[in-house]
Parts: sequence; C-alpha cells; structure tokens
Amino acid sequence: MSASDAEDDRIRAFTAFRQRMNERILAEPNQVVRRFFALDTQAYQDGALDVKTKELLGLVASLVLRCDDCISYHVAQCREAGVGRDEMFEAFSVGLVVGGSIVIPHLRRAVDFLDRLEQDGAPVPAQHDHG
Repeated sequence: MSASDAEDDRIRAFTAFRQRMNERILAEPNQVVRRFFALDTQAYQDGALDVKTKELLGLVASLVLRCDDCISYHVAQCREAGVGRDEMFEAFSVGLVVGGSIVIPHLRRAVDFLDRLEQDGAPVPAQHDHG
C-alpha cells in the first residue's frame, strides 16, 4: 500500500467513524446531547454570516484549540463551501498567530489533510456537527 493509499484510507476511516459514532450517539435518548448537536448544526447555517465564513471561523477556532478531528472536519467543510487554497492559508495564518507556535504540528496535519482532499477528491463529511 502506498502512502497515498494509506492517507485515502485515513480520510475514509475518519469520515466513516465520525458518521457511525454520530449516529450511535444520537440514537441515545439524551436531550442535552441531541440539542447540542442541533445547536452546532444551526450555528453553521447561512445567516448574517454565510456558510463559508462560518466554516473558516470554525477552522480557526479548531486550530487555536488544537483539535485535529475538528480541524480535519472544518478543512473538509471549508473545501465543500468553496473556500480556495489561498483563503484556507489565510485562515491557517490567523489560527497560527492567535494560537502561537504550539499550533504548528496541527497546521502540518491540516495542510496534509487538505492536500489529500484536493489530490484524491476524497469524500467530505456530510452532516455538520463537531469533531
């Protein structure tokens, strides 16, 4: 298996695991969890700010908080929302400046994930909810 195949598998595994576990979690009769997932979905819908802007905000926040799953998710969502590579790197730069040098390892993984998505046309997560 090549490195590219392994990365494709990682992207597919990330997406499949996320979807499977979200379905599993939402199958539980816990209203707090359900409401939080619904609130997260609503927060990223078009409003005074468009979806593209909100996804970029989510990406920057995820970089600063150093959550690799959230970063990958928002990179994919940004791509789906039509964010270009230059725009993505401007968002990366804001996250780096706000978060400091500790963000660099997460930035590396974000750029690698973006490269793989662009290169292979890998599937992006369909439903919005964090991580």
